[in-house]
Amino acid sequence: MENLKMHTPNLADKNFKKLAALFPNAVTETKDENGNVVRAIDADVLRQEISATVVEGPQEQYQFTWPDKKKSVVLANQPIAKTLRLEREKSVGKDGTPGNIDTENIYIEGDNLDALKLLQETYLGKVKMIYIDPPYNTGNDFIYEDDFSQDADEYLGNSGQFDEEGNRLVQNTESNGRFHTDWLNMLYPRLRLAKDLLADDGSIFISIDDNELNNVLNICNTIFGECNFVGCITWFKKASPSNDAQFFSNDCEYILVYAKNKSIWRPNRLPLSKEQAAKYYSNPDNDPRGAWNSATYTCNKSRSERPKLYYPITNPFTGEQVYPKETAVWAYSQQQCQEHIKNNMLFWGVDGHAKFPRFKKFITDNKGVVTRTLWHYDDVNHTQGATLELSKLELPYFPTPKPTRLIEKILRIASEKDSLILDFFSGSATTAHATMKLNAEDGGQRKFIMVQLPELTATKSEAYKAGYKTICEIGEERIRRAGKKIKEESPLTTNDLDIGFRVFKVDSTNMEDVYYRPADYNQEQMELFADNIKPDRTPEDLLFQVMLDLGILLSSDIQETEIAGKKVFSVADGYLIACFDKDVTEETVRAIAQKQPVYAVFRDSGIANDSVATNFEQIFETYSPRTQRKVL
Repeated sequence: MENLKMHTPNLADKNFKKLAALFPNAVTETKDENGNVVRAIDADVLRQEISATVVEGPQEQYQFTWPDKKKSVVLANQPIAKTLRLEREKSVGKDGTPGNIDTENIYIEGDNLDALKLLQETYLGKVKMIYIDPPYNTGNDFIYEDDFSQDADEYLGNSGQFDEEGNRLVQNTESNGRFHTDWLNMLYPRLRLAKDLLADDGSIFISIDDNELNNVLNICNTIFGECNFVGCITWFKKASPSNDAQFFSNDCEYILVYAKNKSIWRPNRLPLSKEQAAKYYSNPDNDPRGAWNSATYTCNKSRSERPKLYYPITNPFTGEQVYPKETAVWAYSQQQCQEHIKNNMLFWGVDGHAKFPRFKKFITDNKGVVTRTLWHYDDVNHTQGATLELSKLELPYFPTPKPTRLIEKILRIASEKDSLILDFFSGSATTAHATMKLNAEDGGQRKFIMVQLPELTATKSEAYKAGYKTICEIGEERIRRAGKKIKEESPLTTNDLDIGFRVFKVDSTNMEDVYYRPADYNQEQMELFADNIKPDRTPEDLLFQVMLDLGILLSSDIQETEIAGKKVFSVADGYLIACFDKDVTEETVRAIAQKQPVYAVFRDSGIANDSVATNFEQIFETYSPRTQRKVL
């Protein structure tokens, strides 16, 4: 049996392996600053292999950098020994039942850097769309304080800790000498990790204002590549100007859009609104096929370029033969034209005396409109409207929420009906609300993952007085109330609508330190750790950390059964079967092996005796030799 890692992957190791696989002759060994022999890449060999100039040292080059950028890259790659623990009492079932977990939606309480690392194995390349609304660095924002002074071993165990007062967040004031640096160091590693979670045809939408717009563009060009920049959407967010502004009324915010791979990313066209349909489509000849508009039947090519497209068309109302004007030709061949005439696709004006025919295009053939980069509040609502939305849910505790219509439009553009959506600056949970709302409207089954630090509400705030001690509590309650409201307003169309969510919190690993660093303990100390699992952890805690380690979706169906008096978990229809009880007998081991799971997991100290341990491998070899057996 093999021990599970029970910590996130070291991304630097992964990148090294990729490079080594591509250029094995560039792999070498050298000594580090402590004299230890370590792996390395020979830059000279790599330069020869890629036939390109490799910049080294202080040479002038085009780049975007800031203090601690290199440490920020290291921070993104460092592994952590953490886990996600289910908060069943906060979770809501698919139909809104409190405490149930039969849902595919996820809400994570914790540092989003830790959460993104924990999701790497399981959700790598699975997210279709990311939307984030990070702190804008206005001088009054709170940002994550990342510790660059720890080495990798310290970070493995300590990253992401914050005290009861929420001191993991610090206020980034303009008087801070590292005003931009601290903010960049906060955002950069999170975007690095987010990119890996995106599907190849996925995209990310980032809300920002003037304060850091240019820096976010530079960060994203570095991470996603300038070639994958799609556009910058301007959102006209205010219904009225701010007359108390010192200089200008700041009426707009921006949404930067990057594709994981723009060569294959294809945004959906938006459906016509009723106003657009009324403006562009009518039915002046009462065509039974419905409303249509008309387009020119000519193209701007010369007769010498397209001689076969210069021919006469007979007006059926007057009998006159019509040719295109001298500077043009018809847009279609004679054969196509005959088909158009046969199918009543040419329009000669209401009275039939138009000089040239026009081509009829029916509204039923319209595949939607291309997205424009200026979004007006008439279309997607404004900040006041977003505040009103929360007030209607009796949760008026966020000063600058985003309207659901804004996020709905993004979802229409960048997601399919079964897509996975991620928002790791969840805030008021507008993205979750918009996802459920759109699913109710178009019958979709989009799933969401929300991540939010449990930032404490101010003790004098209305939210605190109402009983909400953290931002997460408000966001979770919004999802509950929004889901209930959506079902009440459209009960006939939401029978299968998933308005639930499993709540997890980022926590320290379930394993004792000896599990990761046995070499640090002598034999006498090892005997103190007969069980390497922390005493306060439940079998359910262990199950979800195992799922993360094996890359099994957190939303997977979980069934609990009892075999020979032992609790057994079956995940994803028997893909994983796990038993974390003690004193497990051959009867339980045999019953699990007979189910032939892909993975079978037990705790190392859980086997009843030496006899069972001796027969363990033989039992699986007999009933399910392909099952991968793992232990904690």
